[in-house]
Amino acid sequence: MLRGKHTERELTALSKRTVAIFSLGGTIAMTTDPATGGVVPALSAQELLDAVPALQDLDVDLRVHDFRRLPGASLGFDDLHALSDAIAEAFRAGCDGAVVTQGTDTIEETAYLLDLLHTGDQPIVVTGAMRNPTQPGADGPANIFAAVITAAEPVMTGAGAVVVLGDEIHAARNVRKSHSTSPAAFASPATGPLGRLYEGRVHLHGPLAPRAAFPGPLTDPTPRVGLYTATLGDDGGLLATMAEACDGLVMAAFGVGHVPQRFVATLEGAASRIPVVLTSRIGNGPVLEATYSFPGSEKDLLARGLIRGGHLDAYKARLLLQLLLAQGRNTDAIAAAFRAVAC
Repeated sequence: MLRGKHTERELTALSKRTVAIFSLGGTIAMTTDPATGGVVPALSAQELLDAVPALQDLDVDLRVHDFRRLPGASLGFDDLHALSDAIAEAFRAGCDGAVVTQGTDTIEETAYLLDLLHTGDQPIVVTGAMRNPTQPGADGPANIFAAVITAAEPVMTGAGAVVVLGDEIHAARNVRKSHSTSPAAFASPATGPLGRLYEGRVHLHGPLAPRAAFPGPLTDPTPRVGLYTATLGDDGGLLATMAEACDGLVMAAFGVGHVPQRFVATLEGAASRIPVVLTSRIGNGPVLEATYSFPGSEKDLLARGLIRGGHLDAYKARLLLQLLLAQGRNTDAIAAAFRAVAC
């Protein structure tokens, strides 16, 4: 059922919601460094919220966590696993949703990893800003306001992790940063957004899709997962070097899953030792299964032991593979996990 308006029961529930705020740094939290003249992460989580006075009108209890102060590009797996644990603890303490503020460079990856680790029904909303607070038209305050509304909204129950910028709500599984500077940088090319915000409310375009999570302890916290992109004229030498150094490999192939014929032996050899996932470098649309059959085609590579990435783009496939390897799963279990999420 679409929720264009709130029922009285929903409005009552909204007035009682509690949202945890976790700030990681990024453009949204940057101010000018007098020594360099450039901007650096400096604002605390509370300072970010103080810049959004409209939050006081929501009657939502905000629990603030100043978690990291890093550029998005400097976040690592240790930071995000620790964040996932902190969010889970906030949910156990009674929070109905969580908001994460961070740099937009890695929002699509952070959101997807949080989605893979999250087993609960409470929404996790990741947001940021394309314009820092020193610029005219800084979008951080509006994005924080929209993110809090989304995290507090009962209809978002079961959504997992989502990305909210520019009043659009995107599923973590589908969202991409599609422009380096535009305030409208985020899109879900294959599906479009889950919904939008207007007049201070969430409006979904349809029912929430099922999602899969992969919780579990990390038996190997630092597996090395390579991501190699096919390019015209590549002789395959660098691919062979990367494959030898990795515990897992994602191949971002041409089109629907094609690589140069000279790659085939290297990929087949790698797939006999480590999990190798076949994705498309395009980032919109699936890797096929059984259309082309020349050497280096998707049908040929899958027959040689590569794992089909399906609709997952290469970046998200790498995150899923890294998580599964860190949990100690073998190649068969990894292939089954990709079948479950990548269709």
